Amino acid sequence: PEQLVLSFMLQYCLPRSESETVVERMLCNWMSICLYQFLKDSAGEPLYKLFRAIKHQTEKGPVDARVKKAKYTLNDTGLLGDDVEYCVLTLQVLVHGEGPDVTPVKVLNCDTVSQVKEKIIEAVYRNLPYSQRPKVDSVSLEWRPGSTGQILSDLDLTSQKEGRWRRINTLAHYNVRDNATLVLSIVLHTQQNYDQNQDNQEESKNVLLKRNALLEDDKVFHLVRPDELDEMKSKRGSMKDKSMTKAITEIYLTRLLSVKGTLQQFVDDFFRSVLCSGSVVPPAIKYFFDFLDEQALKHDNVDEETVHIWKTNSLPLRFWVNILKNPHFTFDVHVTEVVDASLSVIAQTFMDACTKTEHKLSRDSPSNKLLYAKEISTYKKMVDDYYKGIRQMVSVSDQDMNTHLAEVSRTHTDKLNTQVALHQLYQYASKYYDGIIQSLDEDPAAQSKQLTLRLQRIAAALENKVTDL
Repeated sequence: PEQLVLSFMLQYCLPRSESETVVERMLCNWMSICLYQFLKDSAGEPLYKLFRAIKHQTEKGPVDARVKKAKYTLNDTGLLGDDVEYCVLTLQVLVHGEGPDVTPVKVLNCDTVSQVKEKIIEAVYRNLPYSQRPKVDSVSLEWRPGSTGQILSDLDLTSQKEGRWRRINTLAHYNVRDNATLVLSIVLHTQQNYDQNQDNQEESKNVLLKRNALLEDDKVFHLVRPDELDEMKSKRGSMKDKSMTKAITEIYLTRLLSVKGTLQQFVDDFFRSVLCSGSVVPPAIKYFFDFLDEQALKHDNVDEETVHIWKTNSLPLRFWVNILKNPHFTFDVHVTEVVDASLSVIAQTFMDACTKTEHKLSRDSPSNKLLYAKEISTYKKMVDDYYKGIRQMVSVSDQDMNTHLAEVSRTHTDKLNTQVALHQLYQYASKYYDGIIQSLDEDPAAQSKQLTLRLQRIAAALENKVTDL
């Protein structure tokens, strides 16, 4: 698991843009490796609980499988506006071939068949990481209302039509009731079965392709038809609908505030875990923040706000925001679009807390800023206190930092391919070889460590480059 997390963090957590400097990339890599243990021991648990809380809250209400909007969300653009009627059902789920044990699973009668499968898989295989669970396309769901069973599908011949539109099947469409028994089966495609039943396999494959083609059809909808959404948007432009739109907006904001209140403790716990200088602060953070303070003293006209921006850009915005917006970089989980929409609002709030700029709020302000208007001053103070607390800590000496880095290196020796990393670094160095040699020659620190000579020796060994040796 640790190897998976490390490789995911290195592969995905690091910003990649053409304008990013080598120093920025190396700083990000360095921070990611140095903060891994802190993420594992301290910040990981509140982050996971926040993710689970958002997921649970989102799935309590209707989620439109096509337009990716939810009744319960923090994001106004991802809010399901229509008041969809629904009720909660508890299904009794049997897994084919795994004995008589039944797993009760809570779903909504407005859920699509695929959404029901996802919730069942989540409940039945809750002790397995996401990557090891069966996927929705690899399972079938059979409802047994009586002596005969019925296979449930998102689209089939019974799907309702509204003009040119086809509605994705839900449990309500099939009239599945509370406490109904459903059987989950894993669809296996072994080579032997394929050889023996090639015709059946081809037929099944064609059915699957047709079903996927139907789902990809633009004229398929779940809860809200996209053309109705467009009509609502155009109506909001007219004067007579302005008052109604204002009332609707306030109702939506109330719903957003309700979700926010439910998640508040989880958001606060994560922010505290990341912005707490009273507990263990990774040596890399103290060492690097002291380095930034020293640089500020060496240069004229560097005010406190600039130092604040330096620290914010190097840690909260470069590392923590990326971790917060992408839980699947850290955990073996699946992040849906509707969960991602809420995470983005929290991430934006975290970013706002790290800035010195004061936002003047009005009725026209973005909803995410209105949502956390009361808390933002508290969060800003948490950031300020965090930076002040780190500044007051006992300094981490070069020797202590080298010892710590050596320990980090030993811990991950078997998990990272240093040869590949060195090769990639050399490829870069080879590309800009002459410029690097010149810069090393002009740098006193590099001269004292004979870095020019060392690089020339490496180049001579690897590529027979002409050197001064």
